[in-house]
Amino acid sequence: MYYFLLMVLSMNVTIKPLSNNSKEIRRVQEFLFAMIKMEFGYGYIPKWHQDIIKMDEYYIEPKRNNFFVAYSQAGEIIATIGIRSYDKDFPMFRGIYSKADTSSIWRLFVDKRYRRCGLASKMFSIAENFANESEYGEIYLHTHKTLDGALEFWTKMGFVVVLDSNDELETVHMDKKIRGLKIDHQVNDFGYAVNL
Repeated sequence: MYYFLLMVLSMNVTIKPLSNNSKEIRRVQEFLFAMIKMEFGYGYIPKWHQDIIKMDEYYIEPKRNNFFVAYSQAGEIIATIGIRSYDKDFPMFRGIYSKADTSSIWRLFVDKRYRRCGLASKMFSIAENFANESEYGEIYLHTHKTLDGALEFWTKMGFVVVLDSNDELETVHMDKKIRGLKIDHQVNDFGYAVNL
């Protein structure tokens, strides 16, 4: 089981997969919708947020999917990231990405108080390692140029832009090949601590 203990800003941060516990799922949903409201200025939109409403179906039950949650020492949710099989049907990517070989990143959010300390990078590293262990060949994601620092962050994580939609949301589609990624055995030690 994935379980990570990190030192962030002299505080203990625990990162673990979301369990199928209704109380904990509700806490994560509240965190996600608060972050969406803060970053995008809107609330729940059914066609965009089904994965949040049905977290068990999207992240917990499928073996090759996962959702990681970072908790402060006080037990407060401070960051999230989801990884799941590619399940979109964007016409421009038909025949390029597949559910069998492509994973996708969702819902990477970090509480503003914990930004710029390496937590987002660590969350992505955990998701990337999970994708590699789950035998995906690549990771897909889309982000928005309107999000402060998002494009730069994902580029730093090794993603390349495959399509700039130039739409009203300023959506950018990106991917990263991971087939054959060499995993540091320390990263697979599920009880390690790192100073960030």
